[in-house]
Amino acid sequence: MQKLLWKPSEEIKNSCRMADFMRYVNQSRDRHFTEYKELYDWSVADIPAFWEDLWHYFAIMASRPYDMVVDDLSKFPGARWFPGARLNYAGNMLRYCEGEETAIIFRGEDYLRRVLSRREIKEQVWRLAEAFRREGIKPGDTVAGYLPNLPETIVAMLAAAAVGAVWCSCATDIGPGAAADRLGQTEPKILISADGYRYKGKTFSTLENVKELAARVPSLKRVVVVHYAGEPELTDLPLALSWEDYLAPLPDHFEYEQVEASHPLFVMFSSGTTGKPKCMVQSHAGILVNQLKELTLHCNIQKGSRLLYITTCSWMMWNWQAAALGTGASLVLYDGNPSYPDNAAIWKVLEEEEVTDFGLSASYIHMLIAQGFSPREHADLSKLRAISQTGSALSDAGWDFVYREIKEDYHFNSIAGGTDINGCFGIGNMMIPVYAGELAAIGLGEKVECYDEKGRSIRDREGELVCEKPMPSMPLYFWNDPDGSRYHNAYFDVYPGVWRHGDYVILHGNTGGLSFCGRSDSVLKPSGVRIGTAEIYNIVNELPGIEDSLAVGQNHEGDQRIILFVKCKEGISLSEELIKSIKTALRTKGSPRHVPAIILETPEIPVTLNGKKVESAVTNILNGRPVGNRDALLNPESLGFYESAEKLPFLR
Repeated sequence: MQKLLWKPSEEIKNSCRMADFMRYVNQSRDRHFTEYKELYDWSVADIPAFWEDLWHYFAIMASRPYDMVVDDLSKFPGARWFPGARLNYAGNMLRYCEGEETAIIFRGEDYLRRVLSRREIKEQVWRLAEAFRREGIKPGDTVAGYLPNLPETIVAMLAAAAVGAVWCSCATDIGPGAAADRLGQTEPKILISADGYRYKGKTFSTLENVKELAARVPSLKRVVVVHYAGEPELTDLPLALSWEDYLAPLPDHFEYEQVEASHPLFVMFSSGTTGKPKCMVQSHAGILVNQLKELTLHCNIQKGSRLLYITTCSWMMWNWQAAALGTGASLVLYDGNPSYPDNAAIWKVLEEEEVTDFGLSASYIHMLIAQGFSPREHADLSKLRAISQTGSALSDAGWDFVYREIKEDYHFNSIAGGTDINGCFGIGNMMIPVYAGELAAIGLGEKVECYDEKGRSIRDREGELVCEKPMPSMPLYFWNDPDGSRYHNAYFDVYPGVWRHGDYVILHGNTGGLSFCGRSDSVLKPSGVRIGTAEIYNIVNELPGIEDSLAVGQNHEGDQRIILFVKCKEGISLSEELIKSIKTALRTKGSPRHVPAIILETPEIPVTLNGKKVESAVTNILNGRPVGNRDALLNPESLGFYESAEKLPFLR
């Protein structure tokens, strides 16, 4: 039996937003639902009706209504959502931005604090959007962000959406080469960046990186630089203007560009497993309705809530938390190391800013456990109502910790999904209990299943996470994928007409919850951050003495760690000096998260018959899973080394 950790009171169960939506459906559809499972079953049995009710429940602002909710659910991929509707994501997100109430509180690790009212946020968005239009930015053009987690990052995203431009972003702790591999593919016209950032008490100037990034992206017409932590001198940076100089005067009236429901809003980046990261294009309407569904119904975030998520704009959780503005909630943005100068730092911010909803990763919880830190002993968390945890699976010790050492009575909402859908497949809500080791439920409107190796639905044992029907926030297409083959191969090549997500899960028959067991593909997710193996290879294989390399993820102490195997050139061995060079290169040209936990020398790297590296086989070996279809390998005998290595104490 699963261990019960939290159960909602009848008052909470009846007053939460999920219950309010249930009452709305009961009235609009003449239903009599009383439990979440009944509502969920209906939402996947009558998918158009569910998304129609959601659209009207949130009173989506559209200058033209949709002709139908979805054209053809059998087109997977390819279903079109809300065809005919014309709307704007930013206009809907900013509907509550009036007056002097707080919209965003910014906190830096150096105790810098800024407060922006709802009026100020809207005015900043309008001024930047007007500047974009003066620059000649048109619907469909791309605006890119290379920024810390600042209020200006939120403003830039909303301003791009306001004029119908496409937004993509990555954080300034990513090197210019890796940033160019992402942002450059979308051919942005405008780059918004910052002059520096702070981390662990140190200030890092980013202007040289911005200069190199701009040189690698020939499509750029303008670079706009926010002054934050570096030197504001821009004379050596071509095309550059400061944020203050670039903003247009505040217009008397602003018109949000009314675009089709399927107009591109975001480009989110895959991990780059087999080359440069894939660019997943997501829509105005699809992102809008799904984010409001998750934040409002599943997380109960609404007017009066204050949300702080430990994230950067390289991670989809940044896009997700930004959408809290559209619920009427306030954002508390934190930039820097949450444990600087000590582990109490972020918890004191929660106390001082009266945060009601906090977002963190499993790896952060495991770090607190390892260091014996108890948040409840260092901060007043009486205002904290809920925590969302994602990034990777939480250990048994982590589930015990969050109720013993943080708070006894609150909603711990473990969530998981992906960049691919800019949302969650597994999530909770305040109508249902929390059990140790489980994401409480599948999200409304998501026909999620667990398949065995033959594509049969299973319960209570490990299998593949799949989604059998389309949902609005799934990618419209991949950038530079004219025939759709890259999109198809990413999700639909294993089970035709069914989305294979790339996670091993257990779907529990008695509770309806999910347990995540690790990746089933070659995507690396240390601390929940997606890293493509190709990103590592592009750096490591350029080093003198390295012939080839293989990077895999191993589940370890409740998180995932990167194990790197290198094949050295003839006459070269893996010395301590070479290991240091590898780590330095990955840290500076990639990011600190690209650095492997362990580096080992290997005599041979397994490849398929057509010469492609077989990361999945080695991943399975190091995670104690069997290797199937060895006949597909050109050199199946090479696996013997990895099977021997798996028995080494430091790899167990």
